[in-house]
Amino acid sequence: MSQTQANTKGQDDFSLKSILPPLLAIIVGMIMVILDSTVVNNAIPKLVEYFDTDLKTIQWTVTGYTLALSAVIPLAGWLTDKFGSKQIFMLTIALFTIGSVLCGIAQTPEQLILFRVIQGLGGGMVSPIGMAMVFKLAPAERRGSIMGMLGIPMLMAPAFGPVLSGWLVDSVSWHWIFMINLPIGIIAFILGLRYLPHSDRQTAPHLDVIGMCLAPIAFAMLAYGVSEGGTSWSSTSTIIGLSVGGVALIVFIFVELMQKQPLLELKVFRSSDFTRSIILTWIVQLALFGAMLLVPLYLQGVKGYSALETGWILMPQALCAGIGMPISGKLFDKIGARPLAFAGLAVVAVSLFILSNVTVDTQLWVIILSICMMGIGMGFSMMPLNTHVLNSAPRRLVSRVTPLTTAAQQVVVSFAVAGLTGYLTSQINTHAAGAGADANPLTAVVAGYGDTFFLSACIATVGVALTLLLRKPRLKAEDLKAGGEAPDPAMMMGH
Repeated sequence: MSQTQANTKGQDDFSLKSILPPLLAIIVGMIMVILDSTVVNNAIPKLVEYFDTDLKTIQWTVTGYTLALSAVIPLAGWLTDKFGSKQIFMLTIALFTIGSVLCGIAQTPEQLILFRVIQGLGGGMVSPIGMAMVFKLAPAERRGSIMGMLGIPMLMAPAFGPVLSGWLVDSVSWHWIFMINLPIGIIAFILGLRYLPHSDRQTAPHLDVIGMCLAPIAFAMLAYGVSEGGTSWSSTSTIIGLSVGGVALIVFIFVELMQKQPLLELKVFRSSDFTRSIILTWIVQLALFGAMLLVPLYLQGVKGYSALETGWILMPQALCAGIGMPISGKLFDKIGARPLAFAGLAVVAVSLFILSNVTVDTQLWVIILSICMMGIGMGFSMMPLNTHVLNSAPRRLVSRVTPLTTAAQQVVVSFAVAGLTGYLTSQINTHAAGAGADANPLTAVVAGYGDTFFLSACIATVGVALTLLLRKPRLKAEDLKAGGEAPDPAMMMGH
């Protein structure tokens, strides 16, 4: 081995060792937020039964949570500039933990939805701030691998979350699916206090108050309109929700583009690479996260499995994603996002098409095979796309772009949950109305699930086609010399 190679290897080893402690602190905080989402999804049937309400009401514990995330995420960039990323990261961990405890003592569906909103306000900035810190710590030539490492432990939450949720719901109480965040939150806070690097405070730009008010109105009303549209697209509530949300969104976009220091850096959409990759990421979110909510509902409502059994059935999905993610991270550094996203989304589409043919008598191995394929597809597509998005933005704007991408993805997830849940209910009612009085009531329910999985499969198929528009990310020599700064989107236009 030459001296130059030895020095390079030593620098790489030093870089990796130096970021492991802060990486651990960030991972624990992000695991807590992700764990919460997975345990709640599996507990939804039990919450419907406990509160003696309907699915449409309880699904707002998911939609309200994701909307709260999207409302506070845009503030991440401004707050980190003003107070420092470490301080804000730890503050959000503390607030999320307090919100979790409140959820655990909720007495009515309305209280649970309200406390979930508070929880979302606390956890909304954990992921964008954490991703931005890891991205800045990682050397440019190792970025894909480091982001892949970030994904492996994070997938422990989706893997064991449903099992933990099932055990708590079946053997203890649903309250503990939220109270479990208390010890995790304390550990995350202590690790952050000890290991996260202090970041220099920057001169915070003027707070975009108008944008801060318009964003949650636009996102919340659009999600409400989509949710109501699942029942009737011509109803008054649907029209009002979509109209108010649409107008607020248009005004919000106009205001942000006119601001010199906007709440969300929408000008980054001038980069064609950034725009292509983030739109594709939205499609992945629509196809995957809506389906991930439906699978446990199908397993418990149609197949009759308990929450704990459902958790064990869902575990292979996250484990397969954990296998695919580090492989895709290493391959990303060599071949870019396009082939990985194409292959991953193709597998997701096939798995959803298989699920669209479910019946009352569908064997369990078919379901497990489908969700394993979905996990592999997710592992090969999600992290490469997220890294490609960040590589397409200028390094100086990474802390401002991650709130934009995370906020947009949370809004898309809320649309997926609200829209697909509403569509499922609508299709079940349609099939039930067309069936005879003597027909098995589960037949209409299964047909509704099949239609909804088919819709998700079609969305994933559109994503497969759009992956062909991606290009391998390229870093200029001067960017690498300067520490891996990604090319300016304005410089990339027209290339």
